[in-house]
Amino acid sequence: MSVALRTAVGPVSFANPVLTASGTAGHGAELAAYGPLNGLGAVVVKSLCLEPWPGNPAPRLTEVGPSMLNSVGLSGPGVKAWLRDDLPALRSAGATVVVSIWGRRVEDFAAAAQALVGATESLAAVEVNVSCPNIEDRARMFAHSPTATFDAVAAAECGLPRWVKLSPNVADLSAIAEAAQQAGAAALTLVNTVLGMAIDVEARRPVLGAGGGGLSGPPLRAVAVRALYECHRALPDMPLVGVGGVFSGVDAVELLLAGASAVEVGTATFRDPRAPWRVLRELEAWCDAHGVKEITELIGAAHD
Repeated sequence: MSVALRTAVGPVSFANPVLTASGTAGHGAELAAYGPLNGLGAVVVKSLCLEPWPGNPAPRLTEVGPSMLNSVGLSGPGVKAWLRDDLPALRSAGATVVVSIWGRRVEDFAAAAQALVGATESLAAVEVNVSCPNIEDRARMFAHSPTATFDAVAAAECGLPRWVKLSPNVADLSAIAEAAQQAGAAALTLVNTVLGMAIDVEARRPVLGAGGGGLSGPPLRAVAVRALYECHRALPDMPLVGVGGVFSGVDAVELLLAGASAVEVGTATFRDPRAPWRVLRELEAWCDAHGVKEITELIGAAHD
């Protein structure tokens, strides 16, 4: 049986529901050596601010059991350099591209978004990262406040559909989601990492150079599933993109059932750069085995 894999996230249609996750597939066509980028739903690139940003001091990554703890700190070349140096390779590879932007101030989101205006025909959407815990002063993260989330999302208008990447590190995620919707979000990306830390017991100091960081990997999937389920229930008309702990096709099915219209594969790519294509094959095989004719049958089906 052939499965119809096409899906849509708001106004944007994708050939299939498997995307890369921001921060895990590089800024450009780095994964092209492992599979055809045009065979994925989209490539979501690492978050960019307007100007180059050095990120956090090393060490930046460490394993914590089955999870990964990162404190990369949003290092990147800046939007202008990315448009010049990295986007052409993605276009040549036939990739559908979702660009991710971030900022330390509301004005930074506006500036990064405006820098994209001349290239919007080459992009499917812009993911507004209001939730990364690696920026300075994590306690004041945009995604921890409905007002700050609204302001950042509203400022990121550039003519592209805005996907807002939210943090699970809040007491009432639905309130933040509603603020993003009111600010013009076309979709929500759920979720970013949870805050964590690892300590070297011999050295008696944090393992990562910046101290704490963001925890991702298989344990995050349960957090993502709950976030998707609750936001789909609270905002049934808001398209959702699921991310967190997707290591297999069955993992992707779970996020789709919770309410996601597409899923992003992230940390699994560090272990196996071919993971996005494998997840897609496994997802298609699962649908075949379970009589699912169209991927859209699964979206939010756990609410039925």
